[in-house]
Amino acid sequence: MAVAHPVSDVFERVESEVRSYCRCWPALFDRAHGSTLYDEHHRPYLDFFSGAGALNYGHNNPVLKRALLDYIERDGITHALDMSTAAKRTFLETFQETVLEPRELPYKVMFPGPAGTTAVEAALKLARKVKGREGIVFFSNAFHGMSLGSLAVTGNASKRAGAGVPLVHATPMPYDDRSDGRARGFHWFDRLLASEGSGLDIPAAVIVETVQGEGGINVARAEWLHDLAQLCRRRDMLMIVDDIQMGCGRTGRFFSFEEAGITPDIVTLSKSVSGYGLPMAMTLFRPELDVWEPGEHNGTFRGFNPAFVTATAALEEYWSDGWLEKQTLARGERVEQVLRAVAADRPGSALDVRGRGLAWGMEFADPSRATAVCARAFELGLLLETSGPQDQVAKLLPPLTIADEELEHGLVLFSRAVRETEPPRSVGRR
Repeated sequence: MAVAHPVSDVFERVESEVRSYCRCWPALFDRAHGSTLYDEHHRPYLDFFSGAGALNYGHNNPVLKRALLDYIERDGITHALDMSTAAKRTFLETFQETVLEPRELPYKVMFPGPAGTTAVEAALKLARKVKGREGIVFFSNAFHGMSLGSLAVTGNASKRAGAGVPLVHATPMPYDDRSDGRARGFHWFDRLLASEGSGLDIPAAVIVETVQGEGGINVARAEWLHDLAQLCRRRDMLMIVDDIQMGCGRTGRFFSFEEAGITPDIVTLSKSVSGYGLPMAMTLFRPELDVWEPGEHNGTFRGFNPAFVTATAALEEYWSDGWLEKQTLARGERVEQVLRAVAADRPGSALDVRGRGLAWGMEFADPSRATAVCARAFELGLLLETSGPQDQVAKLLPPLTIADEELEHGLVLFSRAVRETEPPRSVGRR
């Protein structure tokens, strides 16, 4: 659905045709608080999008906002490249004490730039430097970013087509398929690696999402991830987990790979790591992989100190104990319960319901149906996006801090959108 809002002419005249979300949600948003955005006419929209996972703690979170305002008001440093600052020191100390040490994770921390794709580019570059090999294995329906290296390990055909150049040095493999048995995909992969005639050189690394967000909320089983980690060790490949959208508590625990009991060699974080929607990205890796020369990989905005301030506040507020994890898992069970009930009421319409924590999706037999559901949800005051290679999945990413009554209201609106977009049933002749 494309409905022009009152001042759309300036966007159409000046802004590039590449814009996308504004076409799905034709409103002029003016302010936001918690789990709600408001347009310029003060109409509220409940947010089950969360900035594509960048706003796990909601809009203008008051704790994070206070820390940010205090920092700005005292003329705290904003831009510092990779210089040492008090804000960075405090963040690193808090991250180590709150996240890394309790999980016995020995990672070094690298700030590669402001976006998830820069974290992925750094991870790929480091893996190739460490192993001295070019190849990277990725998985079907993966999404890792829009710069060329990240696109090379992304599965979406339309995104890859935008590169304009060959995307090389990357090999796709099948993602975990619950109907395919536990070992089948790995058996094939392992045979290719073992055979001198397969044509597959030993890759430098494997990059994987534990839950494919843009790929359609495809959830890898813990045993599949564990098997993948073992295969990487056995065949001398590094394991990279892209936790950009599913990290920072989206699936319950801080890192989405914790449930599988694995320790990846490299981890990428971005989106909600700043907690406030401020640009920030991190690449984490085992200490023995820290073979960078000074300045070998850099970026102008890798030291955005306001993001360090809000990231520290988020860790102190939400990760000093286990209450947010428990709340997220409990709310995820409620979302699953409602979605499965909606799907059961319409057999044949919804193909699948899947997710973890507060990342859920409903796949429809008719791909256009997911778009229709999201459009109707917008009309009802609920923001949802589609995902999957055919946009066949309606995706739910509410803030982790959403109130119980807001979550219930959003699920009611979603159920209504599914019901009201149901195609009319044909009546057979007698």
